Amino acid sequence: MELKRVVVTGIGAITPIGNTVVSYWESLIKGVSGAANITRFDASKFKTHFACEVKNFDPKDYFERKDARKYDLYAQFGLIAAEEALLDSGILGSGTNLDEVGVIWSSGIGGLTTFFDEVSAFATGDGTPRFNPFFIPKMIADITAGHISIKFGLRGPNFATVSACASSANSLVDAFNYIRLGKAVAIVAGGSEASVNQAGVGGFNAMHAISTRNDDPATASRPFDKDRDGFVIGEGGGGIILEEYEHAKARGATIYAELGGAGLSADAHHMTAPHPDGYGAELSMKRALEDAGMIKEDIDHINTHGTSTPVGDIAEPKAIVNLFGPHAYNIAINSTKSMTGHLLGGAGVIEAIATILTVKNNIVPPTINHFTDDPEIDNKLDFTFHTAKKRNIHAALTNTFGFGGHNVSVIFKKYKP
Repeated sequence: MELKRVVVTGIGAITPIGNTVVSYWESLIKGVSGAANITRFDASKFKTHFACEVKNFDPKDYFERKDARKYDLYAQFGLIAAEEALLDSGILGSGTNLDEVGVIWSSGIGGLTTFFDEVSAFATGDGTPRFNPFFIPKMIADITAGHISIKFGLRGPNFATVSACASSANSLVDAFNYIRLGKAVAIVAGGSEASVNQAGVGGFNAMHAISTRNDDPATASRPFDKDRDGFVIGEGGGGIILEEYEHAKARGATIYAELGGAGLSADAHHMTAPHPDGYGAELSMKRALEDAGMIKEDIDHINTHGTSTPVGDIAEPKAIVNLFGPHAYNIAINSTKSMTGHLLGGAGVIEAIATILTVKNNIVPPTINHFTDDPEIDNKLDFTFHTAKKRNIHAALTNTFGFGGHNVSVIFKKYKP
């Protein structure tokens, strides 16, 4: 069968460096760091005192009080990003049959704050079970997909993808496949996360996964730098409206870019560490190129997973050089996590939004916080250090990897009628 074309017609985001897509993009181009001391709880006894929190956020600005109580923070972020994307696309008022519009929304962890608060209250009480009736539905990782469908009346395919930090990238791939197979005309795809709490920070501290650079949080996320010491935990979310091309064209939708292809793989190596030679990452990028019917030289930009971890930041550049060969040195590479921190399950979609806007605007956001070259990384690669770069971008690839060895690569290309 002939697969249908899939395009991007709406985007929405709430991030540590901007609570809308416009402010997010402006901060990316300026090289703004979202890292600062944690305000959500007293982190003074933790090894890490900082995170990339969403700034100036008050649920009352978005929800009625009775509704906000039903949503964990990760679901609040998800509903906000999805609504911005839907309004941006114009699909709700277009006469589209909402039976054919789905929601695939992800979270790597789900309602961790709700879980922590409820269990803590029970553990410190007198043993009498006094759990909130919304405890379970606030906690589960699929509930945001349900909330979005309920709020907007979307009755197409509806579920969550969970693959740790690759979760929202997997949601894009599933949405892409459902649409090109004719199972939906449009899907709200994305993810959100809100794990800046005692359990999240404490758990990642115990793994030695996050930075402890408490004396200088703003420069703590330093992908590909010799002195990196772990990622900076972030929060927020993003949504993308993926739509069948002929449907989008017929309703006169604005098209940001086309989703050209996607590749998936597993490292089959370790519970949390990537394959040291980046073999799984190389496979996912290779499969994305094959799926898109593209050659290596078609790729002008890669938004890397680039978390600022000691092992991961060595493996991914190896994979890029191994796959792309000499062309690797012509590719503008960056890591937007240097600014946003790592949104865990929400990372893939906000980085996909950055990639889409890079393709649309021909501007590559920088990788900030680079001070010292790492001799174990090929520093002849163009990591777009320090400042944004204007460049014609015809096609770009974004990588997202997750604990368990899950790898996802997605290609966006300039829209051509």
